[in-house]
Order: sequence, then C-alpha cells, then structure tokens
Amino acid sequence: MTLLLAVMTQPEAAHGGSIAETFGVDLPHLGAQVISFAIVCALLYRLAYKPVLAMLEARRQQIAQGLANTDKINAALAAIDGERQTVLARARDEAAQLVAEARDTAARLRQRESARATSDAEQIVSKAREAAADEHVRMVNQLRGEIGRLVVQTTAAVTGKVLTADDQRRLADDTARQLAAS
Repeated sequence: MTLLLAVMTQPEAAHGGSIAETFGVDLPHLGAQVISFAIVCALLYRLAYKPVLAMLEARRQQIAQGLANTDKINAALAAIDGERQTVLARARDEAAQLVAEARDTAARLRQRESARATSDAEQIVSKAREAAADEHVRMVNQLRGEIGRLVVQTTAAVTGKVLTADDQRRLADDTARQLAAS
C-alpha cells in the first residue's frame, strides 16, 4: 500500500500528467481490487493454508513418533540381542561343563570297570591255580597209589610169594615216603 501511495503522490512527470494517469491506473478500481485481493488472501489463509499447515504438522508429528518408535524398537532389539548372546554363552558354558562331567564320569566308570575286570581276572587266575594245585595233589596221590600197587606186584613177582595185606600196606607206605622225600 505504501507503494501505491508513493506512486500517487509523486510530482507529475514532464509530459504533463501523473504517473498513475500515464499508466492508466484508476484509483477506485485499484482500491476495490486491493480489498478483494485481501479478502481472497484472508479466506485462503483461513480455509486452505491453515488446514494444510495443520495437516503438515500432524504428519510431522506422526513421522517424529514413528522415528521415536523405531529408536525404541532398535533399542529393544539390541537388548534382546544382548540377552540372546548372554543366553547362548551361558548355554555353551553349561554344555561344556556337562561334557566335562560326562567325560569325568566315563573315566571313573572306565577305571572302576577296569579295576573290577582286573579283580575278576585275578580271582579266575587264583581259582585256576587252586584248581591246578588240587588236581596236582589228586594226581600225585593217585600216582602214589598206583606206584604202590606196582611195587607190590613187582615185589610179589620177584619174591614169588603172595604178600599179605599188611605186607602190601607196609611196602606202599615205604614207597610213598620215598616219593615224598624226592
């Protein structure tokens, strides 16, 4: 508006008229156009510009809230990932401990079974030795009896006489003593 007043109040140009008249400005029409333009601007501001600004502000807030939610979600995911790593590390440690315990248990069981097998083997060998010793004693006694019988038969054949039961027993005992001494 100040521009309009400045144009209207300027001295007339050298051509003999005012600048406004030179350009064909009609002040009453110009005033009406300025008022109409101001009304249209006010209506556009109130009916179009304000709602568009409000919509843009709401959209900006939604975007800001979405970004904040994204940050919260990323923080939660990072926390969950940290917990997952912790749980996995703990599970690995527990698994390693269980494997170590299983190996220790297996080693103890192996040692116990080995000791039992060795003990059983020693018992079998001991029983076998006892059985062999018993068999040896039985065979020696059987051999003594057989040798005593052969001595009695040989003596009877050499002497040509029939030996009595006392003679046979005495010869068998003497032979057994001699065999035991050798």
